[in-house]
Amino acid sequence: MKIPAKVTNYLAKHNIKYDVVEHKTVYTAYDLAQTLKRKLSEVVKTLVVKVDKGHALVVLPASHQVDFKALKKALGAKLVDIDKENVMTKLFKIKPGAVSPFHGPLHKLPVYVDKAIPKLQKVVVQAGSFENSLHLKTKDLLKVLEGKLAKFAVAKKLPKISKGKK
Repeated sequence: MKIPAKVTNYLAKHNIKYDVVEHKTVYTAYDLAQTLKRKLSEVVKTLVVKVDKGHALVVLPASHQVDFKALKKALGAKLVDIDKENVMTKLFKIKPGAVSPFHGPLHKLPVYVDKAIPKLQKVVVQAGSFENSLHLKTKDLLKVLEGKLAKFAVAKKLPKISKGKK
């Protein structure tokens, strides 16, 4: 599964430089980090959330999890919850788990970026493909997403990713 043309065209339109990273099929940001032998904090995950009667994307490091109480407060919403997989399929016409942060601006949905992201120099993001991701400068990601910065994620304890033999 290649990176959708909508995503690459969007990035080209905004003059965003990136490297395509090919890898084995992965369905989670954790698996992506493990496959690429990257720190979880360098991999960005994107979640689709239901906000009151609408939808939004939240973007955070894979090393963190959403604090829904903080997210609700940051969004000024009464209800915030993870959307069901079939909603992602209907909204974006993609397979569940293939959502990228770029789907927000492409589909006119608000994007909320956790304040931990700008602290990173470069990140790896899912790009609408299970076999290809993008490696780009964080400042470029933030520029193209035009997301609102908010503090809504907390670090979670996960097992260390093995670096493997060199």
